[in-house]
Amino acid sequence: MSTRLGLPLAAILTIPLVLPACSGAAPREPARAPAPSPAAPADALQGVARIRADAEKLGPLVRSDLARRFLAAAPSLPSITPRTLYRDAEKKRVVDADGLSRIPDRDAFKPLPVDEEFYYSTRYGSPLAYTRALEVLGEAGVTLPPGSRFFDFGYGAAGHLRMLASLGVHAVGVDVDPLLAALYGVPGDQGEIRSLSGAPGSLRLLHGTFPGDPAIRAAAAGPFDVIVSKNVLKKGYIHPDRPADESKLIRLGVDDAAFLGAVFERLRPGGVFLIYNICPAPTPPDKPFAPWSDGRSPFPREAFTAAGFEVKVFDRDDAEAIRTIGHVLGWDQGEDAMDLQNDLSVLYTLAVRPPG
Repeated sequence: MSTRLGLPLAAILTIPLVLPACSGAAPREPARAPAPSPAAPADALQGVARIRADAEKLGPLVRSDLARRFLAAAPSLPSITPRTLYRDAEKKRVVDADGLSRIPDRDAFKPLPVDEEFYYSTRYGSPLAYTRALEVLGEAGVTLPPGSRFFDFGYGAAGHLRMLASLGVHAVGVDVDPLLAALYGVPGDQGEIRSLSGAPGSLRLLHGTFPGDPAIRAAAAGPFDVIVSKNVLKKGYIHPDRPADESKLIRLGVDDAAFLGAVFERLRPGGVFLIYNICPAPTPPDKPFAPWSDGRSPFPREAFTAAGFEVKVFDRDDAEAIRTIGHVLGWDQGEDAMDLQNDLSVLYTLAVRPPG
């Protein structure tokens, strides 16, 4: 099943993250470069229309007030005028037209058309893929009323954060992917967001390494009510048990204690840290190791406790819930259909900064 992003859904769930070994951060930077969305059949829903339709389908599946409010925010997403970015041959630099005019070697850049579908989904699929993570938070008692603060480590695409901002939440995301800084650089992409509740929310996107970059660390000072990392903090990426291609691993640039300490100090008392990982089935012993297939927490339970957290859930299997969501969203349909029954692994860990 094609995601209309130029990649099949199965590929999106298994794209390796490529970061320099000395990176100092873990947000996503895929090995494959984005491609313009291929032409879709005339009757196929795209962009905001598709997100709205899929949100209606997912509505009956959620129980928490938080997940229901999130899905109800889908109609708040604005339509996006197509724009053109420019990417160099090595895919390490992405700029808009103004940025291109200031680059001496501009001939090395090729146009990258961006439509509404790509704007909201980038390489990672629909913003509605966050529905289950928010349901997990809701089941844990998180409500995110207007005025709450939410931090996404390795945000990948801004649609889900904009939906949260429309609920009156102040949403912050950080990522190292150079595409994202250019993609969300037009006035109106960030800033104050009109809220459905009347209390305005906001969206701020940071581009750099966390917690290694002092400027990023300061900009993400907190305190936050919730910190989420989805499909980034995987044991296979951070501390693989098997030999792996170094280019497909993530080096945080700090040790585990320093990273968890940075997360802990940015949560308010009672705040929640969620690691939520959707993966293919674990790599068989006789196959080359795919780091993205090991979605266990990269940090042992003892490391969370040493940082001050109270661990509520550790590496809980959540595959059944994602099978249901994936089926509703059509992940198991089409010529590139995913095998949701046999080639899916989902694990999450939830920790709390104790109140008081």
